[in-house]
Amino acid sequence: MKTVRKFTGSVVGLLLIYAFTLKHAGDIEKAGWLIGTWESSTSRGSIYETWTRAGDLELSGKSYTIREKDTVVFESIRMVQEPGGLYYIPTVKNQNNGFPVRFTAKVVSQTQLVFENKAHDFPQIISYTKTGENTLVAEISGTKNGQVRSQTFPMNKIK
Repeated sequence: MKTVRKFTGSVVGLLLIYAFTLKHAGDIEKAGWLIGTWESSTSRGSIYETWTRAGDLELSGKSYTIREKDTVVFESIRMVQEPGGLYYIPTVKNQNNGFPVRFTAKVVSQTQLVFENKAHDFPQIISYTKTGENTLVAEISGTKNGQVRSQTFPMNKIK
């Protein structure tokens, strides 16, 4: 009898985990509109962000500039679907001792992605809003030194 209960409990537990994973599994698919290369023109030159599919449950991104003929990467990003949800995990050169920081998805849709980490120094919120077929606005925001700040990056899809 105990063996049957253990088996039943195990099966129920696995089914609950599977159902929870299925509920969130579509989040990485909803983020698929981010795939491609995006450019933001600034007064100091262009900033690029490239996103590719790295597997069924992961997108891989990088932010970089091009100086002369050299690509200078300043941020590598993983967007990962896990049983607990969707996570945005950047590793920024010369920040956080080279360690990645996890941001949890708060909004995931066909036109918007919002990630949050209230414990991070700055930014605490990272968002992408699709504004057209080939345009988006990336934004970082939060509080730094007691001041509310935000920075937006209008971007055009170039590939």
